[in-house]
Amino acid sequence: MAEKLEKTDQEWREELSAERFQILREKGTEPPFTGAYTYSKADGMYRCGACGAELFSSDSKFESGTGWPSFTEPAVADAVELHVDHSHGMTRTEVTCARCGGHLGHVFPDGPGPGGQRFCINSLSLDLDES
Repeated sequence: MAEKLEKTDQEWREELSAERFQILREKGTEPPFTGAYTYSKADGMYRCGACGAELFSSDSKFESGTGWPSFTEPAVADAVELHVDHSHGMTRTEVTCARCGGHLGHVFPDGPGPGGQRFCINSLSLDLDES
């Protein structure tokens, strides 16, 4: 993994749109079925919308029916970090970018495939580098 990227909130505010700042830096969630990548079938690499780190390959993307882009695994295991999240009166596992700490979404144990994981990720936290 690349060296950690540290910036102040002010620096992030100057670089990110208000919508992206709210998701990536304030741990927001976009409304279901509204994200640019929810239904995307394009091939390529999904990168962090804040720092550009490679996070998820389109090869691991699947239609979960939940309203957010879903992946079975990260492109590289150490590209993301997992954290216990007790917000909103529930316990979930938050997924963040390992390089910049940006909030991506959550991972759940109900996905397809041998790993059984569903990485439920906000479109606003991603950029697709199409191949």
